[in-house]
Amino acid sequence: MSETISSQPFSRRSLLKGMAALSAAAVAANALAACAPAGAPAAAPAAEGASPLQGTVGDEMRGKSLELSLAVIAGWPPSQLPIEMFPSFAAAVKEKYGYDVTVRKTEAPFAALFQRVAPTLAAKSQEFNLIVSDSQWLGALAEPGWIIKADDVYAVNPELDLEPFSSLVVNTYQVYPDGSGQRWGFPQMPDTQGLFIRKDLVEDPAEQAAFEAKYGTKLPSTYDEFAELTIQEYEPIFEFFNRPDQEFYGTAAQYSKEYDFFSCAYHPYVYATGGDIWDPATGNVVGMLNTDANAAQLEYFRSLTQYMPPGYSDFTIGSMIDLFTQGKVFSAFNWLAVGLFMISPELEGKVMAVPHPKFIFPDGEKKVIGAMGGQPWVINAFNDDDHMRVCIDFLKWWYQDDTQEEFVSKGGLPWSKKGVEAEGFEESKPYTRAFKYMLEEGRSRDFWHLPEYAELLAVQQEAYSAFASGQVNDPKRVLDYIAGRQQQILFDKGRTQTAPPAELLDLTLS
Repeated sequence: MSETISSQPFSRRSLLKGMAALSAAAVAANALAACAPAGAPAAAPAAEGASPLQGTVGDEMRGKSLELSLAVIAGWPPSQLPIEMFPSFAAAVKEKYGYDVTVRKTEAPFAALFQRVAPTLAAKSQEFNLIVSDSQWLGALAEPGWIIKADDVYAVNPELDLEPFSSLVVNTYQVYPDGSGQRWGFPQMPDTQGLFIRKDLVEDPAEQAAFEAKYGTKLPSTYDEFAELTIQEYEPIFEFFNRPDQEFYGTAAQYSKEYDFFSCAYHPYVYATGGDIWDPATGNVVGMLNTDANAAQLEYFRSLTQYMPPGYSDFTIGSMIDLFTQGKVFSAFNWLAVGLFMISPELEGKVMAVPHPKFIFPDGEKKVIGAMGGQPWVINAFNDDDHMRVCIDFLKWWYQDDTQEEFVSKGGLPWSKKGVEAEGFEESKPYTRAFKYMLEEGRSRDFWHLPEYAELLAVQQEAYSAFASGQVNDPKRVLDYIAGRQQQILFDKGRTQTAPPAELLDLTLS
């Protein structure tokens, strides 16, 4: 029997380690067996016609004892909090339904977690009953029938179908195929992008005077002022605070080849200037990603490294945390969900988080369209009836107001309209106002949810890394290389009817 595991402290450097190759091999695993303790009274039958997707509805679980197996993301506190909070759930169901439940935690970094759970699901095992999934895995989990459709759960538990704050929640964490309206995931932790800034420096009268003397304009110092700036308007600020001789730099962003770091950092430059990375309707990448406009944005994105510390081509989420908290950069682009880790005790009261910078759209309007992060819960379709009921019971507990309030108080972020619009939420943390702004309609977006996600991502991360390091210096060539290979992947899978041009497949990164 597995032992109950309590939450563990997390190293900042362990956040979101790199992408492991997804295993195609399916391995069988022993299913977890629910068993009544010796001498326990026989459980009453479930209510007539009651589906396990309803959760526990009567005495059908009374006297039973079982273990709920959760797969969560290593080093990512929001997906670990359910483990920490689990004793409250166990006490609640013991009192209400009369059964005992413990939790078994399995954790791994993002891509490694998929590699861990996918073979067991392919083997129709219930080794993992409830899984914190990256939003990008929805297609890979849903198409083979490995997870329960959320709509089926909502149909018998309408109280779980909470109103989301915006359609970004539904489109990112729930729906597959895109645009189909079919929901598979249950939102667990939403996330959007922002910029963390040294508030104490922009409020310093000496810095303000020096900036105005140099640039002839006022140094922005408030959230409202920063929220309206384009990335180009940020450049003088990055330049002003870029002081290599003091080992202090203007900004930092994620250019690493690992997982999706470069992609998520660069894509806002495409989206908010009117571009795209593919056409979901046709499945085409060629002609969408590899445009001159997108190439110009790729070149511009790399140009910002002039304001960054050395080693930028390896920068990850953890790098942003270390550089910022160690006082090495004035600002850092990062996911707002890591806000607690961006503010060390030494920086309390000295940090401001603002939305991702804006861009000039082709029609002249200023726009911001950041990348979406965050994760949904997904439920193993091969759970036995008892484990299925406990999964539903857990979600009913998880989405209670008091549970969500505790989750947010411990560093989680809300996704429901009620949670995001709760009185005082915007002011509750230095990064919550920016998070809410970026979660509003049209201000962020996710990318592919296709089962081929890992293959598509690996191609572009390799090419982007080559550009970040200077191995290749022609941004259009980089995008042509990516577009040709991604088009081939989608063509081979029947997701586009258009084969890639041969000349794109002949391109190399050398």
